Amino acid sequence: MTSANTFIARLGEGQALLGLWQALANPYTAEICAGAGYDWLLFDGEHAPNTSQTLLAQLQAVAPYDVEPIARVPVGEPVAIKQYLDIGFATLLVPMVDSAAQAEAVVAASRFPPLGVRGVASATSRASGFGARADYLARAHERVALIAQIESRAGLDAIDAIAAVEGIDALFIGPADLAASLGHLGQPGHPEVQDAVAHALARITAAGKPAGIFALSPEDARAKIADGFAFVSVGTDIGLLAKGSTALLEQAKG
Repeated sequence: MTSANTFIARLGEGQALLGLWQALANPYTAEICAGAGYDWLLFDGEHAPNTSQTLLAQLQAVAPYDVEPIARVPVGEPVAIKQYLDIGFATLLVPMVDSAAQAEAVVAASRFPPLGVRGVASATSRASGFGARADYLARAHERVALIAQIESRAGLDAIDAIAAVEGIDALFIGPADLAASLGHLGQPGHPEVQDAVAHALARITAAGKPAGIFALSPEDARAKIADGFAFVSVGTDIGLLAKGSTALLEQAKG
């Protein structure tokens, strides 16, 4: 059955989807990146200076483009999840998911009662078309997709149980925090970390769910796609600006 969530439906088509991290918290740069041709953009509420209003502005800026907006909530708790869904995000990446119980709580936070504990809003919610969608309350959960981020030793140990939770639609590996958790802070390319990534991919694949990862370079992105990752982030808006501005100055200096 085709998923009602467009991102998960596209993952089911079998072609790896390339994404770009959005950390500048700015609708102008988000619109530029949306027009570049990426399959998805990740709007970061965990490590970027975003608020509900800055996220809303970025959602509106990228709406005309054929790109999937995904948001990383700051933490997997009901208030953040409710607010992000209300303003119109359909796909959420939840950081630091370390257990099946935590994953189940995240799923509950994304569903209205009796399926979960999400606070009810309809007429005031952008996601409902401000009340225009008559079936919104009954069917909102069908459109929502949740991606559990695995980025710790505990998450690795519980990855089979997390992947088995109904309502967790995909899993995403965060190499930076995973490296730190394994004792290799700042070394996501360390062999032990890469072995852990390979193990995680195997377990996620065995569970029949799509796996995603933040690639360390364009070359690493191609390698991860060849390994079987279904969606891959290939960089950040900050990285593009920082590297591009430095390269331009160096070229001008000759």
